[in-house]
Amino acid sequence: MLLALFSSCKKKQTGADMSDQVKAYPVETVSLQNVELQTVYPAILKGQEDIDIKPRVDGFIEKVYVDEGTIVHKGQPLFKINSPASVQNLQNARANYNTAKLDVDRIRPLADKGIYSEVKLSTYENALASAKAALDEARAMLSWTTVTCPVNGIVGTINLRQGSLVSNTSVLTSVANTTNIIAYFSINEKDLLELLKSQQGNTQAAKIKNMPRVKLLLSDDTEYEETGKIETISGIVDAISGSVNFRASFPNKHGLLRSGSSGKIIVPQPVSNALVIPQKATFSQQDKVLVFKVVGDSVVQKAITVKATPDGQSYVVLDGLVSGDKIVSGSIATLKSGQKIKVQSLK
Repeated sequence: MLLALFSSCKKKQTGADMSDQVKAYPVETVSLQNVELQTVYPAILKGQEDIDIKPRVDGFIEKVYVDEGTIVHKGQPLFKINSPASVQNLQNARANYNTAKLDVDRIRPLADKGIYSEVKLSTYENALASAKAALDEARAMLSWTTVTCPVNGIVGTINLRQGSLVSNTSVLTSVANTTNIIAYFSINEKDLLELLKSQQGNTQAAKIKNMPRVKLLLSDDTEYEETGKIETISGIVDAISGSVNFRASFPNKHGLLRSGSSGKIIVPQPVSNALVIPQKATFSQQDKVLVFKVVGDSVVQKAITVKATPDGQSYVVLDGLVSGDKIVSGSIATLKSGQKIKVQSLK
């Protein structure tokens, strides 16, 4: 009798001990939320006008009127080119014009008296007109020895200095109009389709118009103060990279952005009715992201497809869970699939 009583008490005690060994874990119920995702793309920045400055005549640089980084205005002189060929051309054109004018002045009175025909006079007058056109062209070419700025902007690197020989293929410098900065970046074909599908409009132009404003991360990873607008999407997919080129414009009223700089474009993507879970509820295994899903009083591993939220604290679940599922939301390092748990808290 005593033996049976002792055995019964031992079984009850063992059952109680096993019950005490079941640990409690925080559990939350997956629910739908509105969230904004972000995709980041490398970008190159250019001025809205980025112009190479080349001379229109051959010669050598006589003067340099500006320095690198100088703010210049349209029509402002940048370089003076000493062009002996242009000077010689003007002298020859002027001599030819004077000769043609003397011929006309000599022939016209004789033509009026009928000594020379009107046809011959017309021939000399045509020669004079041709000489006048050549003279005007020579004068214009001489004026080109002063290289002026075609736009308002900032002077870039000056490639050639005083005394350098130049021709019409020589790049003296560049001038960038940075009132607005253009960011060029590329998106792969899959992301492009997802982006276009998420925008309202029946045409690509309408969809571009409805796209949200984008952000710019500078090279030091700080966010630029102004947002930008996507202006164009290339109609051609690059056969090698499988990407499509985008162009976005940013105002640059304080001149912080410079042509040739690099940065990163942040494209926001609002998502309605998304399943959002904490990243601490997940773990990785063989390139898969998994969670512990609560089934009854136990847990099972569940592979999911996710995308990180901008705060780096949560994931949007793209596949693997549905609204109403319960998952362990913390302290998962000690869990194993099939393990029994106690629910510490429900969310």
